[in-house]
Amino acid sequence: MDVILTWIDAIPAIVRILLIFTLVLIAIKRHWSLGSAFLTGAIGMGIVFGMGPLAIARSMGGALAHPKTLSLALVVSLILVLSHTLEKSGQMARLLDAFKGMIQKPKINLVIFPALIGLLPMPGGAIFSAPMVKTLGQGHRLSAAQLSYINYWFRHIWEYWWPLYPGILLTTALANIDLWRLVVLSAPLTLVAVLAGYWPLRGAVPALEKQVRRKAILPFFKELAPIAFVIIFGVTIGSLFSGIFPAPMRPIAKEAGLVLALFIALFWVWQANRMDWTTRRNIVQNPALLKMVYMVAAILIFGGILEDSHAVDQVSDEMLRWQIPLTPITMLLPFLVGTVAGITIAFVGTTFPILISLIDTMGHHGLMLPYLMLALASGFAGVLVSPLHLCFLLSNEYFQTTLVPVYRLMRLPLLALLIGAVAYFLMLCYWMG
Repeated sequence: MDVILTWIDAIPAIVRILLIFTLVLIAIKRHWSLGSAFLTGAIGMGIVFGMGPLAIARSMGGALAHPKTLSLALVVSLILVLSHTLEKSGQMARLLDAFKGMIQKPKINLVIFPALIGLLPMPGGAIFSAPMVKTLGQGHRLSAAQLSYINYWFRHIWEYWWPLYPGILLTTALANIDLWRLVVLSAPLTLVAVLAGYWPLRGAVPALEKQVRRKAILPFFKELAPIAFVIIFGVTIGSLFSGIFPAPMRPIAKEAGLVLALFIALFWVWQANRMDWTTRRNIVQNPALLKMVYMVAAILIFGGILEDSHAVDQVSDEMLRWQIPLTPITMLLPFLVGTVAGITIAFVGTTFPILISLIDTMGHHGLMLPYLMLALASGFAGVLVSPLHLCFLLSNEYFQTTLVPVYRLMRLPLLALLIGAVAYFLMLCYWMG
């Protein structure tokens, strides 16, 4: 046994981590749940980096009991409960209906409906906006692939920075950075995504449509109010908690503000829509919610073992010794994991601990935010092309199209997104360096 461990220890740390990533990818390909795949990878990580069973168990327990893990799991759970509540109560449908007629430009209307759904991180949420996109697209001679592309691409224009997305919350937790600094710095990527996303549709949709009576704006904002409340109240209370919480609790102050805002918004929606207790219980007990919490816990365990096994330190030392450039690694690792996993929180939880350590070790701590922005953009580009992305599959199924024609429409926007992210990264490095 000692001979085997010595032989494993002689393998470069980068190779060992790549082998673990391969193990995780094989598990996903064999249709394991993401939680089980990453939990298996975490145990394998501990073994190949010399941790014994007790050390692995202690690391797993420490990761699960960490306040950041508990607060993040609670925030993700509440966001999903609120998303499902808005859907089941019909409030999201009323929000979309209230928007109809407010804007007379079809190009904007086609984008707004999936974008509004995208404000809430609903798994498979693209299927909810698909009927609206189909209705608006009728009469414009748009192909099934174009309709699926519109529904899919513009549903995901917020995920680079919107603070309700678990991947953004996990990024700030891992890097110990201010949520709102990351939000402000990464927000321009949405503008790049919108402009690039319009390119394949040029000439396909008229500039104006037949004038209809413009709707009042108040009903729209009334239905949007719970979502706006979570953001505004969550920020305000989170900042207040940061000032009054004792030092040990300060790292979760902003999450505590979001938790309080989400609880209030949830009960607000329940009461406003007169939802009975049976419906409320069914939403809270949704099996998809438990799967998401399990996945979050498994990914954070993976990150905890990465740190406790000193794998990150060894990889950092090797990259310095071998003089491997940081920027390509920042783009490539998240992109590969995002492509295979098809979900943002997966590439954030598994690759960001490595990248954050490398950024610090190579003396670029002052540029942490630009590097994380680039990693988020690259990883999410991988998520968008992933054949495992649930929104992609559901949207294509609804519009009765296949992956290939939608890929053709996405290739230039994706390239433009990555080029824009790199250009923005270089500009930020120049400005902040």
